[in-house]
This record gives sequence, structure tokens and C-alpha cells, in this order.
Amino acid sequence: MSMRSSAARYARALLDVAIKESDPELAEQELATFFDLVRKHPDLERVLANPVVAAADKRVVVQQIVERLQLKTPAAKLLALLAARGRLPLLPDLLDVYRERLLEHQRVVRAEITTSTPLSADRAAQLRQRLAAATGRAVTMTTKVDASIIGGVITRIGSTVYDGSVAAQLAKFKDRLAER
Repeated sequence: MSMRSSAARYARALLDVAIKESDPELAEQELATFFDLVRKHPDLERVLANPVVAAADKRVVVQQIVERLQLKTPAAKLLALLAARGRLPLLPDLLDVYRERLLEHQRVVRAEITTSTPLSADRAAQLRQRLAAATGRAVTMTTKVDASIIGGVITRIGSTVYDGSVAAQLAKFKDRLAER
């Protein structure tokens, strides 16, 4: 079983428990806090990833970190479980999958918007409203600028891309002319 699919199982279980017992957003914040702390301290990261270090010792270290960070959600219990089972290397994938599932639970969709010039706040709000109406979900947007698209907008929602760029329209026009 791949690390991503194992992480997905843990993420799904954590979200289910967090929804029933606590705050799923807080669980995400606590996982992220723990992950950021470990990532900022390379020695700690090496110890927790080292297979030579006993799982019981890793669990003690994780428990001490959890107590110092005052983590209270089911995420704290999951971190101890991962340490005891030697599964802490799953944490980056687990956090990614948990965030995806949390957005799905909240009925939020991520949209990546590419334009040739920066979007004004007004235009971004209009675009967000239209995407929300089209998807039936709340929309979080990230924007980037790529002058090579000449004009228009490219929108990516999940694996679906809506290419309304001038560059794409010119390419289609060129192809149609070449067919004649």
C-alpha cells in the first residue's frame, strides 16, 4: 500500500472523529503546528524518521511535544498512534489529504486563476461569485500572473481546466486556418 493511500486512511479516520468529537478545523491547525515544528527542527525530524530509534521512544518524544503545544483534539492522539506504529513519515501526506477532505466536508472548492495582468479586488470578487454559482460551493482562489496568455483567464478547479485565454483562442484559430 502506498504512503499516500495509508495517509488517506488515517486522514479519513481523523476527520470522522474530529467531526463527532471536536472541531475539524482545529484538528487541522494542530496537525499543521506539529508538522511545522518538526520541519523547523531537522534533528527532531531525523530522530522521528529514524527506524533505529524505538517506536516507544518516539512516542514519548511526540507526547512531550503534544503536551508543550497543548494539543487537545483527536489529532494529538493520532500523532501518538503514528509514533507508536512507526508511521510518522506519513505526516506530510496525511496533512495534505486531511486538508483536501476538510475542504470537501466544508463544501469548499479551490480554484487556481491565471491572468495576464493582476486581478483587481473587485474583479476577483466577481470571479469568485461566478465560480461559486457554477460549482454550488464556496470558492477559495489563488491567483497568478502569466503574461504569455496575452489576455483572458485560465481557471483550474481540481483536474478541470477552463481556458479562456487569448493565446488558446489564437491557437484554435490557427488550427482551423491550417485545416483549410
